[in-house]
Amino acid sequence: MAAKKAFSRMLGVLAAAALPLLPAAPAEAAVSVVKIADTQLDAKALYFVSYDGLVNNDSFQQSGIFTYAGYQYAAWYTADRSAVVARRAAGAGAWQTVALPHKLTVDDSHNVISMGVSPEDGRLHVAMDTHGNQVYYAESVAGLLSAPAAHAWTSSAFGPVQRTLNGVDLGAITYPQFVVTPERKLQLSYRTGASGNGTNELAEFSGGSWRKLGKWSSATGAWTSGNSVTSTTRNMYLHGITYGPGGRLHATFTWREGNSGVLCHSGGLANHETGYVYSDDRGRTWRTNAGAVVATTGGTPVSVSSPGTVVDPLGVDHALMNQESQAVDSAGQPHAVISYVPGRFTQCVTNYSAQRKQYGRTFFLSRAADGSWTKREVPVAPESTQRTKLVFDRGDNAYLVMPYGRIVAATKASGWTDWKTVYSPDLNAFGEVDVDDSRLATDGVISVLYQQNSSGTTPSPIRVADFRLG
Repeated sequence: MAAKKAFSRMLGVLAAAALPLLPAAPAEAAVSVVKIADTQLDAKALYFVSYDGLVNNDSFQQSGIFTYAGYQYAAWYTADRSAVVARRAAGAGAWQTVALPHKLTVDDSHNVISMGVSPEDGRLHVAMDTHGNQVYYAESVAGLLSAPAAHAWTSSAFGPVQRTLNGVDLGAITYPQFVVTPERKLQLSYRTGASGNGTNELAEFSGGSWRKLGKWSSATGAWTSGNSVTSTTRNMYLHGITYGPGGRLHATFTWREGNSGVLCHSGGLANHETGYVYSDDRGRTWRTNAGAVVATTGGTPVSVSSPGTVVDPLGVDHALMNQESQAVDSAGQPHAVISYVPGRFTQCVTNYSAQRKQYGRTFFLSRAADGSWTKREVPVAPESTQRTKLVFDRGDNAYLVMPYGRIVAATKASGWTDWKTVYSPDLNAFGEVDVDDSRLATDGVISVLYQQNSSGTTPSPIRVADFRLG
């Protein structure tokens, strides 16, 4: 039996090396950042640690802070648990705040506030406070974001908080994320079901109303790990769902198995593989990396056994993080950031939190124009259980905003091999941060939403730091 386990671990090592793992180049990166501002949103924001995270700063918000039509928007929960949305002229002026008529119902860091804008009518959409329950949803009046100077930022600009999307019942959901299609329609990505037994779905807002498009990932099917244990349920965790400049919808992901018996030790995390699919018809049909149709939304979903979807094989025993980050470059190619404990440290993670902090490493997965993927280890350890955010500047240089606000960058000219730290954090940030990539696209500034360290449930400041790229 010991020999069988050792052989299984060896197979995991070989699988993990399936992508070319390129060393960091010694060249100096010709990129830099300078902190140009640091403003306070709230001196006493709600603070509690749950699932190693804060409810005001989790990467899967995808839009906890964003810029649109010359204004920047942010959202958080105050010390009295009220949901607050705020705006300012991008990069200038004081923040204006509005408290929505809702208070966070449970101390759970999953229950973040996500925002989106429907360009058709200029409305702000807010989805919040959900982890396996009906969403709390509010929307603004038309034109609030498309003509901000014409609308006062007051509570009267927002409708009531609902448990449906204007009558469209999504059921019990988690991880609401808004994306805008090339035709300026707003879509909502979300999970139904639970960790280890859930499906990804899409809804779409157009012509002033919502409709469900359906499920596109599967929770079922048999998957057997290296220890010969089989799991029959799982869920797909998205690293992101992003439209590229050519209108293609990209999704990178990892699977979480429902049967923890697949692990070599109960102290691990049952995530495995990095997968990739894309859609050229706004999320209706899904294709593999090679272009083969593999699934349809509302029809046959992407499953763990769907051929051609894995771009980086990795077994369950490396504490692979779910929902880390992805971004699309100006050529329309997707890239993803993942992190896990490499096999050189251990082939069997027995303490997820401690070993990720000690041995966890960050990797940059990159797709080339010919469809090939490469993986590069970033030579800066995250030293955290938390996630890293990936963004590109207008020259396709890559920036990783790591836990605590550390920024690491690499140039496109080097093939993203010349990684170096360009900002050592002095923010006293808790860990995971959120990033406004839409402002980066418009004026070359990274805005980082972060909450400062506290203890217990003592409220702490939530702030926005602005960095101009050099």
